[in-house]
Amino acid sequence: MNDRRLRLLGIPVLAVLIALLSLRELPTRPNMVMVLVHLAVSLLFTSTLWLGTSTIWNRLLRRFPRVEQTRRRLWLLTLLGVLYTAAGSAALVAFLHLLLPAYFFLTARDLFTQITFNLIPTLLVMMLYESIHFFEQWEHNVRRAEQLTRAGVQSQLEALQNQLDPHFLFNSLNTLAALIDEANAPAQDFVAQLADVYRYVLLNRDRPTVPLSEELAFVETYVALQKTRFRDNLRVTQQIPPQLLTRQVAPLSVQLLVENALKHNVVSREHPLDITIRADEASGYIVVQNTFRPRAAGLGPSTGLGLQNTRHRYELLQAPGPVRIEATEAAFTVYLPLLPA
Repeated sequence: MNDRRLRLLGIPVLAVLIALLSLRELPTRPNMVMVLVHLAVSLLFTSTLWLGTSTIWNRLLRRFPRVEQTRRRLWLLTLLGVLYTAAGSAALVAFLHLLLPAYFFLTARDLFTQITFNLIPTLLVMMLYESIHFFEQWEHNVRRAEQLTRAGVQSQLEALQNQLDPHFLFNSLNTLAALIDEANAPAQDFVAQLADVYRYVLLNRDRPTVPLSEELAFVETYVALQKTRFRDNLRVTQQIPPQLLTRQVAPLSVQLLVENALKHNVVSREHPLDITIRADEASGYIVVQNTFRPRAAGLGPSTGLGLQNTRHRYELLQAPGPVRIEATEAAFTVYLPLLPA
């Protein structure tokens, strides 16, 4: 949070308020010089406490930024705020005792009174920063929810514009399967796999995330369909630790990377396309890597919208890390962050 304006406005306002409230504590009737000195002392204390407390708050927020860490951050903020207020107040009183010994004393009672009084502006600064942070987080979450809603509505509109009635499609596939000779097992399998692909798309289009195991099963079915065309020229391997299969991913995100590899790279007997799908628990990513041998003209023009939309989806899902893309002369690699189960 950039609090420069807040400090420039808040410090003098709070200093004036504290000075006005504490004028009656002066031992004699104040004159203009005493008022100005009193105001300067109040500004010194307020600046020291405000700047120190805000620095502590900012560092703790960077160290503990997540919502589930709020309780721990607040406890540490309270503890460090009290310690800083006590140390800062004692140091300022010692300094002012040298300048104004008639008004500032180094007795334990006076120091305790001063520290107790100074805890009030410290508490106000803490509450102010936490309130602003809470409001910013609430505003961010509202915007994110609106973006997710808009993205979902847009997705549903596109699906409604492009899809055939699912019952009609499934009935048609069943009819097609019945028309295929029972001896033609490859054709029967192809129709069944095509139905599975369409069923997965329909069932998961409105879900924000799916288990990795379901997405990989869908990818296997999709690859099986593509192998009907490319045969052994398409080679896909999976290296997924079993304990990661329950982690979540955005639906169709892994399949999209496989589809992009097929769309934009040469797949032939001389140059087979190798795709590796692996996951690493330590890094928290699922990695899709393919050999990079771009077509002179792909099966479709590359707009980059697929990867851009994938990045945006994971941002909206508040993934623990960003979607990363690495391209070399030999390979094209995309890192998708694994979401919590």
